[in-house]
Amino acid sequence: MVDGQVLVLNRSWVAVNVTPVKRALTLLFQGHARVVHPDGYALYDFQSWQQLSEARENFAHGRFIHTPTMCIRLPEVILLSGFNGFIKRDVRLSRRNIFERDRHICQYCGQRFSRAELTIDHVVPRCLGGRDTWDNLVLACVPCNLKKGGRTPEGAQMNLLRRPATPKWIPRFGTPVPPDALESWQRFVDAMYWNSEIGD
Repeated sequence: MVDGQVLVLNRSWVAVNVTPVKRALTLLFQGHARVVHPDGYALYDFQSWQQLSEARENFAHGRFIHTPTMCIRLPEVILLSGFNGFIKRDVRLSRRNIFERDRHICQYCGQRFSRAELTIDHVVPRCLGGRDTWDNLVLACVPCNLKKGGRTPEGAQMNLLRRPATPKWIPRFGTPVPPDALESWQRFVDAMYWNSEIGD
C-alpha cells in the first residue's frame, strides 16, 4: 500500500496543492508532472526518475516502492507540466478543524486537554447574537466554559489567548501541512503558513 502526501507545484513553481502519493505517481506516469529532486531543483520525468531510483546511492534517504519490474523512489514534490493557476479552497468550518486550529488548547486558561475534556465556546454567546463563525468559536475546557457561562470574555473577566480567526493553513490546499512534513516542502511553502501559530 502506497501512502503519504506529495506537494504539488504549478508551472511557475508555486505550491498549489497536496495530493496522495498514488495520484502523484499517476500524474508523473501520464506525463502531466515531473519530480523535483529533494536535494536540489533538478526535474525528472517518469522514466528518468525511475532510472535514478534504481541506483539507491543517488539518495541519502527516502521511501521506495518495488514492483516485479522496477524500484522507484516516492516523490516528495512534483511540478505540473501544464497547469499554471491556483486551486482556491476555503477551509471548512467544522469541529475537527476548530480542534486543529486551536491545537487542543483551551483558549482561556492555555492548558492542553484531551478532546473529551474540551468544548467549543461561542466568544459572543448565542443568546447575545453570537454566530457559528471562525472568529466567534474557540476551544474551552469544561471549567472555563462553565465559568464564562452566557457572557462575553470581557463580561466574565476572562482573556482569550488569541483572537480567533480563519486558520492560516496553506489556504489554497484546504488541508494542514503535516507536522512531520518533508524538509523539501519548506522551500516552496511560504514561511507565514509554515510557522503559523494557528495550525491547519
